[in-house]
Amino acid sequence: MANFSNKIVVITGGSDGIGKSLVQQFLTLGAKVATCGRNADKLAQLSSDNPSQDLFTMQVDVANQAQTEAFIKAVTDKWGGLDILINNAGISMRALVSEVSIETLKNVMDINFWGTVYTTKAALPYIQKANGVIVGVSSIAGYRGLPGRSGYSASKYALNGWLEALRTELYGSGTHVMWVCPGFTSSNIRNAALNKDAKAQGESPMDEGAMMSSEECSNHIINAIVKRKRTLVLTFTGKRTVFMNKFFPAWADKLAYHFFFKNGKLVK
Repeated sequence: MANFSNKIVVITGGSDGIGKSLVQQFLTLGAKVATCGRNADKLAQLSSDNPSQDLFTMQVDVANQAQTEAFIKAVTDKWGGLDILINNAGISMRALVSEVSIETLKNVMDINFWGTVYTTKAALPYIQKANGVIVGVSSIAGYRGLPGRSGYSASKYALNGWLEALRTELYGSGTHVMWVCPGFTSSNIRNAALNKDAKAQGESPMDEGAMMSSEECSNHIINAIVKRKRTLVLTFTGKRTVFMNKFFPAWADKLAYHFFFKNGKLVK
């Protein structure tokens, strides 16, 4: 693992799950870390757990362009630049297309896609100056549309396409753009996932204990940043899903249906 001494790292959505683990690991590796989230209490607890002058937190809703731009400005005013941006803030959903509200779909897109756009656009000049790294935390749902997660899949497809276009525009410039797909990783994202009425479902339909931990996932992400990988797909299930969907799409439809449905009802 590389030494990130005095590197300035911005991580959105750092008060929970993968984001929180990334914050803690980068601090351990010597970085100056700035993170944001919507929950002030969780941010306060994060600061309390990591009493370091090298951690800066700010309450921000990344779906709000003005708040996001103010966050990046606060970071660059404090430390004078920015080396690594990890667009981690995200929200999921669980509802059939026939039942889901437009509000749910819009909320998911605003956070997952537009939140990344706002943050990246604000940070881009500083990242380019540092020949730094821009990371999007995507999902297997950005390669394979998942039933019950139509809005989530759409947001991650959009994220992948947007970052790929940006990476191509910056080709040969020294600035690196990548995205990572954690697969099924234990985190709060399924508990906070929106239902058909844009309310948090408050529980996970998946077996969280059988999934990769947030700590292991964040370790893989940091190693991928060090190696400047193009993309990173984690877990055997994730790699298999991407492979199957690319080479055997009809079979992937069948497998996905039987994984998420039982007796015609969405159960996962």
